[in-house]
Amino acid sequence: MSGAGIRRVRALVVDDNPVVRAGLVALLEAGDVHVVGEAVDGDHALEEAKRLRPDIVLLDVRMPGVDGLAAVAPLSALAKVLMLSYDTDAEVIGTAIRDGASGYLVHGSFAAEELVAAVHDTVAGRASPLSPAASKAVVEALRRATGGAAAEPAPDRHALGLSPREAEVMELIARGHANREIALALVVSENTVKNHVNRIFAKMGVRTRGAAIARWLGTAGSPPSAHR
Repeated sequence: MSGAGIRRVRALVVDDNPVVRAGLVALLEAGDVHVVGEAVDGDHALEEAKRLRPDIVLLDVRMPGVDGLAAVAPLSALAKVLMLSYDTDAEVIGTAIRDGASGYLVHGSFAAEELVAAVHDTVAGRASPLSPAASKAVVEALRRATGGAAAEPAPDRHALGLSPREAEVMELIARGHANREIALALVVSENTVKNHVNRIFAKMGVRTRGAAIARWLGTAGSPPSAHR
């Protein structure tokens, strides 16, 4: 439970499947996240987000009517948006991140405690969670957008102000590795990796993993505007 005077994170859960919604609500509430509302599609989500003003929207991609991809841009102007979907299509994930999603988690690739941590980290601006499959899809989408690997300039860690270790971590992020995998590869703790990631984001002037990858691959000339 939250301590006296500490405001709980307020979440809106958006999914057309009532079983999925119920499961997410139970997991979030058990993790000290206050679910203030539920919605069944993008249009409903926008109505509820305007009315309830949540801190974060957990948004599915594939829904009847207005889907998650159509709703992510307007929703991200109202709250942080964390996509939760079974969809691993690179174009879908790239579009969601480009249009304002702070993170993208693929169902089946995260544990309950990881979901709760992702929600808290996203709202606090500590991290922008991407499932490994989502990270790889973002890289693939960015490379397609620049005409393939041959069209990409070599990353310049000096221009970005990264230390050799931070550049090493960033390269692994760009290859689609999650923090846990990076920790194993570099033989350090996951907390050490998180600290590196936070410093990398600060130096790059970005707030999401997708935006960091874009800058590292040379597809973003300047940091995008930070979303609320």
